[in-house]
Amino acid sequence: MTDTPIRLLLADDHPVVRAGLRAVLETEPGLVVVAEAATAEDAVARAGGGDIDVVLMDLQFGAGMGGAEATARITALPRAPRVLVVTTYDSDADTLPAIEAGATGYLLKDAPPEDLAAAVRTAAAGRTTLAPTVADRLMNRLRTPGTALTRREIEVLALVAEGLSNQAIGARLHLTEGTVKSHLARIYVKLGVESRTAAVATATDLGLIRR
Repeated sequence: MTDTPIRLLLADDHPVVRAGLRAVLETEPGLVVVAEAATAEDAVARAGGGDIDVVLMDLQFGAGMGGAEATARITALPRAPRVLVVTTYDSDADTLPAIEAGATGYLLKDAPPEDLAAAVRTAAAGRTTLAPTVADRLMNRLRTPGTALTRREIEVLALVAEGLSNQAIGARLHLTEGTVKSHLARIYVKLGVESRTAAVATATDLGLIRR
């Protein structure tokens, strides 16, 4: 067993959240917070310094780069630190991009302090910790792949929920209007609905998108 501490970077745009995480983690033996970042861009830059073992990453940073993109950039670095997502969001629209980007773990901000510390140690060892709601949903996707929405379908549906037209969705996602209609048709079949409103309501109830 090594005595080398696990060196942490806290990436969150809320100073109060960073202070709370620091307060919890620095009471834990073997964990040391060496840096903080208020933007995803700063997190990516700081993570490349070679002295970080685990990045605790939020997903939403307001304007600019998001946490999932930052995670992808960090995990692509040589000798990359592990990324543990710590966020308030557990919808598929949030979890899937982060996990696909290479996040080692995914925890919600309401997790007990002991779970947070354990997840950090697990991430440092290269193993995965998932919040129970996230793990349950991923298991359900694996059990029923025919009804699981793809990442692109979730993106389309999230924009439908924002009130965008098919034309506007196509422009936002660089798709033709016909492609958007095809995605919606598949979404309706998978969710067992017949309208945009019903698709949004059902997807929200299932935790696929957030309102």
